[in-house]
Amino acid sequence: NKSASRARKCSSLKGFFKYITNNKHLLDTNPVEQLESPKNKKALPKYLTLEQSIELLNAVDGNNKLRDYCILTLFLNCGLRVSEMAGLNYNDIHSDGTMRVVGKGNKERIVYLNSACIDAYNEYMKVRPIDEVKDKKALFISRNHRRMSVKTIQAMVYKYLEKIGLDSQGYSCHKLRHTAATLMYQQGGVDVRVLKEVLGHENLGTTEIYTHLSSEQMKNAADSNPLAKIKPKKKV
Repeated sequence: NKSASRARKCSSLKGFFKYITNNKHLLDTNPVEQLESPKNKKALPKYLTLEQSIELLNAVDGNNKLRDYCILTLFLNCGLRVSEMAGLNYNDIHSDGTMRVVGKGNKERIVYLNSACIDAYNEYMKVRPIDEVKDKKALFISRNHRRMSVKTIQAMVYKYLEKIGLDSQGYSCHKLRHTAATLMYQQGGVDVRVLKEVLGHENLGTTEIYTHLSSEQMKNAADSNPLAKIKPKKKV
């Protein structure tokens, strides 16, 4: 990261001149005191477009189709972490359309489910294994009748990403979390403070990385200026 490297060099330079000016008194004034350090440029999170998200959901097939579809639907609509997905119990989904999620540091939050999530959950529950299941409470069950682990869920997600040609482009379960956040903010108009609670972030600053602007939003901002349609008067 070139910007980070420049920032470190600038910080070292300022520290050196501060030392020889204040401690060694070799200079009367610090020549770099007013030097501004370059700001680290934050990389925008990678996410799927709305069209790619729909394509991913449509790619689901096989013996565990309803289970896999439910997992992907929850990822793309609720922005769960993969560890939170693996930790879900079937009774964490409540009849009032809410879901209990245990996040980092065992911190609990309530997530509201939309109709797509509720429908996917109900369809999966019709086929969710019951007999010989090792963890009776686990929501998502593996072919070995155990709770699906983080690695198992990741492998499943990679399989479908590969199917639609996105496996080699740095996409992952966490990118589906980015996708949910981005779609809610950019196309759903969700306030960043609400998004913070949905994602289970401690600080608003963490959530703000998802508020990156699309070129379409920037174009709309320019077009929304009340002066946008003012034309120069023609000379008579």
